[in-house]
Amino acid sequence: MAESVHSEQYDDQEDERPELSHLASWSVSSHKYGFGVDNLRDGNDGTFWQSEGPQPHLIDLAFPRRVHVSAVAVHMSHPRDDSYTPSKISIRAGTGLHDLQEVRNMDFNKPDGWIPIILRPMEVTEDGQETEGPPIPCHHLRIIILANHLNGKDTHVRGLRVFGAPIQSQNPTSIAPLSPLSETSSTTKESMLKKATGKQLLELGHDGLSGFTSTQFKMHEFIR
Repeated sequence: MAESVHSEQYDDQEDERPELSHLASWSVSSHKYGFGVDNLRDGNDGTFWQSEGPQPHLIDLAFPRRVHVSAVAVHMSHPRDDSYTPSKISIRAGTGLHDLQEVRNMDFNKPDGWIPIILRPMEVTEDGQETEGPPIPCHHLRIIILANHLNGKDTHVRGLRVFGAPIQSQNPTSIAPLSPLSETSSTTKESMLKKATGKQLLELGHDGLSGFTSTQFKMHEFIR
């Protein structure tokens, strides 16, 4: 089960990852009048998007160019929303609606606050923290609410943020598990890739050696 990160602990000043949410065109599968998609983006945890239709409920973000997404953060509040609170979420990514692939499937137990979700965890440490793999390149991101607590029909989501790859640190230190609200560096990523098993790297679509930085590769970087 995912653990809650209360909203008062969420500090943008400490977040070294670029937020990509403003780059996307947002849409939802349904909404109750006055509780639309804008409430996901207003930065106010007192407002929320409320679906009004059959499950599953969808939040879609379409980006005009390819972006590299490392994590998302979802704000939910079981104490306030009760059976409207999501209990199971699927996150899918792709170049468009036709080729979306699931990258995370999460279960929640009475969450209350911002829940950071790493999209490509490579392993889980003994204390339960996830070690992060490379970010996921995509043009389209879909968050699917599959179920609510107490089998509730409609859902409440009080906020959603999408984060890119961490900004490179000027003074990289020791290797540590990552979260969507912490910083890292390219040196850290290289070290983590070297420690990963071949199977893990293949699952990530990375052979651990190729840099994919040739001129020919970059020419087609933003072609869909």
